[in-house]
Amino acid sequence: MSRRYDSRTTIFSPEGRLYQVEYAMEAIGNAGSAIGILAKDGVVLVGEKKVTSKLLQTSTSTEKIVQAQRYTYAYQEPMPVEQLVQSLCDTKQGYTQFGGLRPFGVSFLFAGWDKNYGFQLYMSDPSGNYGGWKAAAIGANNQAAQSILKQDYKDEINREEAIQLALKVLSKTMDSTSLTSDKLELAEVFLMPSGNVKYQVCSADSLNKLLAKFGVAQPSTEA
Repeated sequence: MSRRYDSRTTIFSPEGRLYQVEYAMEAIGNAGSAIGILAKDGVVLVGEKKVTSKLLQTSTSTEKIVQAQRYTYAYQEPMPVEQLVQSLCDTKQGYTQFGGLRPFGVSFLFAGWDKNYGFQLYMSDPSGNYGGWKAAAIGANNQAAQSILKQDYKDEINREEAIQLALKVLSKTMDSTSLTSDKLELAEVFLMPSGNVKYQVCSADSLNKLLAKFGVAQPSTEA
């Protein structure tokens, strides 16, 4: 029965469902795991690094950066985090409205800081819907990860504790016997002493030290 309604993104089923959007949301469950945690002194993002072919050419997009800079140029102040998130989610939602287009099969975790609300963490899905979170998980085994976060998250958590919690969650939910820097990426958003916002990606060496410190590193094979 559903085949009559899932060929186009703009056709609703009798129950008011858009099957193409639901398919896109289900596809996220096959993607790598990612954890975002809001701390009192920053935001921590930890994601599973999927193995890709060395022959694959990578590319980057600067559209979101250009959009934020246009706002700064026009209003002489940084663009609020939620406003930028909403703008990007409007683009995602637009791909669910027009024939010939398909929804983006991706969820995003957004981390940022502004003078209005301080540190913020947002999560969005393929429908363009978004919301603010204290801790969020997307990708494979996200329900199990979300359950652990709900149980262990504390409001006054700091960045170091947030990193420890994120690594703990991934160690229990990733389809891997051990965690290494080859399988993970870690990034933080925090304020410098100067008051500037800094986005910092953890190096492989630093990440291995954190994994060893919190007891989730690959055990040594040396005698």
